[in-house]
Amino acid sequence: MKEKRSFKRKLIMLERIFKAGAVNFIRNITLSIAATAVMVVTLTIVLFSVIANATFNYTIQQITDRIDISVYLKDNVTEDQRENLISKLKDVDNVREVTYVSKQQALENYQKDNQDNLDLLLAISQTDNPLPATIQVKPKDPGRIDEIRNVLETTEAKALQSDETSYSGDRKEAIDKITNATAFFRKAVVIGIVLFAVISMLIIFNTIQMAIFNRRDELTIMRLLGASNVYIKGPFIVETMLYGVVSAVISLSLCNALFVVQAQAFDASSLGLLDIKYANQYFSDNFLIFLGMQLLAGIAIGAISSLIATARYLKVKPTRRRIG
Repeated sequence: MKEKRSFKRKLIMLERIFKAGAVNFIRNITLSIAATAVMVVTLTIVLFSVIANATFNYTIQQITDRIDISVYLKDNVTEDQRENLISKLKDVDNVREVTYVSKQQALENYQKDNQDNLDLLLAISQTDNPLPATIQVKPKDPGRIDEIRNVLETTEAKALQSDETSYSGDRKEAIDKITNATAFFRKAVVIGIVLFAVISMLIIFNTIQMAIFNRRDELTIMRLLGASNVYIKGPFIVETMLYGVVSAVISLSLCNALFVVQAQAFDASSLGLLDIKYANQYFSDNFLIFLGMQLLAGIAIGAISSLIATARYLKVKPTRRRIG
């Protein structure tokens, strides 16, 4: 019976805390708007960063899928020598696929790629096949191509090659730029999210501080009457959690509106390294996940900020007589 009464009292206290938090949210509407606006910016940046990162990774994957290292073989390379080199390349952890293209297949590919250029077709038809047999190596990670290059630069492998591999000169520079851009973008995303999350928490921290200052007389009376720490701090935590919920809904609505406008206003499917159509589809496919993510992030930022603020400015000691 006592346990039932205790549980009922806790439910009543929880109900009062949530009601007080909602009332505080409305009563401090000016501060609420300021804190909510900052959190909306933070959550929107977080959401766009996640979408942009996924889209950027998709675009990079499309590019890296087409990246390969072509190893041009001499005409006198035997089958055993060729198979030995292919075997060594396949043993490299960063190698995804190794394909052998014979001289005849290379010629057929060349003719197919240049079928509209009659001059080139005529020129190559008047000579013996000048194209070398090729081993094409597709890496898993372009940033670790050195693992493959180390195999190809051995004395034994060099003796089989008629020319430098395709991973050299401008091609090498382009691949390296893509790899560096990917690493930089990911770091920038993380730094941006952390920076705006900290700014948002500071704004909410100051908002709660001001709310506590404005209600200091009321809180002093509650403390003298024996109100528990939870009963005093609870409404502030609920208030900031409401900041997070409202901010999450506004942020997601803004992002949705921007994607709708973008889809209607632009015909281009890409913008630099960002595939706009993929970003739009990715957002639509994961809408519910983003909604949950935004709500959790907003509530977490608000609750943590409030807990820190109340711990700092509401040093309340429990007494024997409690209300709520």
